[in-house]
Amino acid sequence: MFKSVLQMSKNITGLRGMGLVELSRCAMSTETSPAAGVNSFKTLAVTVPKPFVYHVELNRPDRLNAMNNTMWLEIGECFSQLNHDEDCRVVVLSGAGKLFCAGIDLQDMTQMGAKLADQEDVARRCKILGATIKSYQNSLTALEKCNKPVIGAVHGACIGGGINLIAATDIRYCTSDAWFQVKEVELGMTADVGVLQRLPRLLGSASLVNELCLTARKFPAAEAGATGFVSKVFEDKSKMMTEALAIAGSIAEKSPVAVQGTKRNLVYSRDHTVQEGLDHVADWNQIMLQSEDFINASVALATKSPPPIFSKL
Repeated sequence: MFKSVLQMSKNITGLRGMGLVELSRCAMSTETSPAAGVNSFKTLAVTVPKPFVYHVELNRPDRLNAMNNTMWLEIGECFSQLNHDEDCRVVVLSGAGKLFCAGIDLQDMTQMGAKLADQEDVARRCKILGATIKSYQNSLTALEKCNKPVIGAVHGACIGGGINLIAATDIRYCTSDAWFQVKEVELGMTADVGVLQRLPRLLGSASLVNELCLTARKFPAAEAGATGFVSKVFEDKSKMMTEALAIAGSIAEKSPVAVQGTKRNLVYSRDHTVQEGLDHVADWNQIMLQSEDFINASVALATKSPPPIFSKL
């Protein structure tokens, strides 16, 4: 850090008043073409509406974006790809059609039942079920493991698997007609892909979390906003998507080193003690404060120059 501060001081003296191009030592490309293969999904539509901002849509509108086996697996694959895509700095997640997500595709459950029926032994049925549950869990956890911030934008219903999915996002918005439902108890099962683990960390009231998960009642947009499950409620989808993309664009303009490091440390600190979180970020920043991003951003701020253009990460 000391070396970086010295270098920053020299830069402030020598670069005061210089322009945007000179301020950045390595200008980033503004290509917006997605990485090869990212558009090949059957159940997801992936577009790049502005530089470094990727838009992932659940794209089964004829099935109300119900989550079949293909969608479950493609969600994990998509966010794993985006994690390593240097052209992606932030992701907006939404649903195509009338609503965000109707939950798990019951036709898939029927197919799973038929597959289990072929096995007479309980151990062998458990092996199939356990592998499927773990696979689906990993797909949603891919949103957290993706270092790029994920903004969830919900319109209409967000049921069952949908609320499990949206609970793994970093920022959540919804429309005024949106509603959420932890549906699983109505299906005679325990939710098993993340909502029971993440919702208590997202809502301040254990009583409310228990009520939602044990009754399967609908959780309307106004209540979701009032309790902090979503940070903003919008009049309609168009206004929500405009704001979501604007926020995504603002994040994408900032240092990817800083943004991705911030997300990683937020997720780490959520699951560890305060002291463990402090130790983790100290280890992180003793390296990352030597990055050109810190120097260039600090110089720009100190000299009141335009924000630097950051190189890809």
